[in-house]
Amino acid sequence: MSGTTPSISAVIPMHNEAPYVQRCLDAVCAALAALTADFEVVVVDDASNDGTGALVKAYAQHEPRVRCVRNEVNLTLGGTLRNGFNAATKDLVFYTDADLPFDLGLLEKAVRLLRFQEADLVVAYRFTRTEEGVLRTIYSFFYNSLVRVLLKVRVRDINFSFKLFRRAILPDLELKSGGSFIDAELVAKTIHRGYRVIQFGVDYFPRSIGVSKLSSFKVIARILSEFLRLRGETVKRRPRAGGENGA
Repeated sequence: MSGTTPSISAVIPMHNEAPYVQRCLDAVCAALAALTADFEVVVVDDASNDGTGALVKAYAQHEPRVRCVRNEVNLTLGGTLRNGFNAATKDLVFYTDADLPFDLGLLEKAVRLLRFQEADLVVAYRFTRTEEGVLRTIYSFFYNSLVRVLLKVRVRDINFSFKLFRRAILPDLELKSGGSFIDAELVAKTIHRGYRVIQFGVDYFPRSIGVSKLSSFKVIARILSEFLRLRGETVKRRPRAGGENGA
């Protein structure tokens, strides 16, 4: 990234998100356009069957900076994000969900923090997430505690979908998760490869349409399975200067 005007790729995974497509793309394009003219939006359609991909492609007819990458079979979050990251071409990569769970105006703050703090990854955490209900709040507390202890990272909200990072670090991370462990793998490998990670808090807007893809026991079981399988590789350290911090 050079100067004060970064180039940014926004990567947005979508599986059956038709009700959110127009609102999401309008908001993301507006937020990016306020920061830079050099941006792209990479939507990864994870084998949707509700017309999500068609809506994204129709949107791209009048906004060529929007692209749709299609998974012909459902890969879930990890495979979908890895495809999106591989398709990204700009200096910075911003990842979020289609339901936009925070104020996108905070992206400007994240870019500023990345530059001034000379960081490689900015991770947002939710000030509160009790709106999700008791069960998910308890599950998230224990999962984040497990990640902090076993992956040796001091990150408050590992799975929150607000992450901004320098694309140049991706080859060094060698991300492998196929499921929702991808968030923890991304953050932990960034830290243990010696890159600098910072955090800041945001207000959280819970999903208003549909059900979160992280709410099923099947998804939770897959996260734990990948956690155990990839833990050793994820915490493997490399000789670089860096670390983690808060903002």
